[in-house]
Amino acid sequence: PRQQPLQEVRAPPPQLRCRDAAVHNTFMYGDMKGVYTVLKDPGMVNALLETVKEEMVWTQRWPGRWTLSSRVKQTSPLRLAASRGHSGCVEELLFRGAEVNDDPGNTALHDACIGAHAACVQLLLAHGADCILLAADGSAPLHLCTSVQSLHCAELLLQGGAEVNVRMQESRLTPLHIAGRRGLEEHVELFLKHGADVRATSREGETPLNAACAGAERPAEAGRYLRVIQQLLDAGADPRTAGRKQHTPLHNACSNCSPRIVDVLLQHGARAGATNCLGYTPMDCLLQVVDDFQDQQLGAVARSLLNHGAKPVPPKVLQRCLPSVSTLEVMLNSYVSLPPCEWVSCLPAHVYQEHQPFLQLLSQRGSQPRSLQHLLR
Repeated sequence: PRQQPLQEVRAPPPQLRCRDAAVHNTFMYGDMKGVYTVLKDPGMVNALLETVKEEMVWTQRWPGRWTLSSRVKQTSPLRLAASRGHSGCVEELLFRGAEVNDDPGNTALHDACIGAHAACVQLLLAHGADCILLAADGSAPLHLCTSVQSLHCAELLLQGGAEVNVRMQESRLTPLHIAGRRGLEEHVELFLKHGADVRATSREGETPLNAACAGAERPAEAGRYLRVIQQLLDAGADPRTAGRKQHTPLHNACSNCSPRIVDVLLQHGARAGATNCLGYTPMDCLLQVVDDFQDQQLGAVARSLLNHGAKPVPPKVLQRCLPSVSTLEVMLNSYVSLPPCEWVSCLPAHVYQEHQPFLQLLSQRGSQPRSLQHLLR
C-alpha cells in the first residue's frame, strides 16, 4: 500500500517571558493606555510575567547540587488584572485570546475570587474559566470566597456549575466549613440553599458547626456567629459531633467564652459533661481562659453548664476561678455544703487584699452546710 506523506508538525511558539516592571505595573494598575501599547505585540497577551525579589532561596539546579538564587514569582497579565479587579483590562485581554485556564495551579478565577471582584469573575466564567479547578494549595474558587464582599462571586460560581460540597485536597474542608469559620452568615445561607452538607467532616473530623464555634473568638462578633450557628443547627447540624480529638462545638464555645452560643448548643442537645481526648470537659476549657475573660460572661457560661448537668469542679480547682469572683460564686453555689478552701491562706498578700471581704466570708463559712433557703433557690 502507498504510504501517506508525513505531515510537518510545528512546535508552538515559546511563551514570552517578561521581567519589565513597567509592563507588570501596567496590568496591575489597569492602565488601559499602557495595556493597548503592550498588546501591540500579540505574544504579550499570554506572556509570563516574572518578578524577582531580593530574598534568596536554595534551588536545585543539577542533581545533588544546590545554589542560592533570587526568588522569582510568575504570573500572567490576566491574573494580575483579575486580582486587582480591573474588569476593563480583563475584558480586553479575553477579547484578544488570553488563556483563562493557563496555569492549573493558580488561575485568574482564583485571583478574582480572593479579591471579591465579581465583575471579573463573571467575565472569566463567560469565557470558559473552569470553576472546579483546584489551585496549588488544593482550594477551588468557591473556597476562596472568604469575605463579606465575595457573596456575589460565590453566587456566580454556583450558577456556573461549581460544586457546593467541593473538598480541599489536604484538609478536606468544604466551602461551608470556611464560611462558618469566618462567620459569613449570607454565604452560609447561600450554600445551604444549594444543598451544602452540614454534617460533612474535615480531615480532623470537624463539622462546619465546630468550625463556626471555634471562629467566634471576639465578643464583638458573637452576634453574627450566633446567627450562623443557629442556621447550621436549623439545617440539621449535630452539636454532639466531635472531631478526631473528641473536641465538640461546646468545647470550642467555652474556650471562647461565648454565653449565648453555649446556651443555644445546650438547648439543642450538646452534652455539658462531654470529654475530649485529654479528658477535658467544656467546664475545663472555660477555666483555662479565666485570665482572658474576667467579666460576667464567664460566670454566665459556668451557670449554663451547671444547669445542664455539668459536675461541680473539685474544691482544689476553685482557686483558678479567683480572677473572676462572679464565676467563683457560681461554682460555690453548686455545692450542697461549702467546701474547705485551704488555698485562701496561701494566696499572695496583694491578691488577698483585693478580694478580702469575699475571701474572709468564704473562710468563715467553709465546710458549713448551705441554708434551706439556698438549697430551695
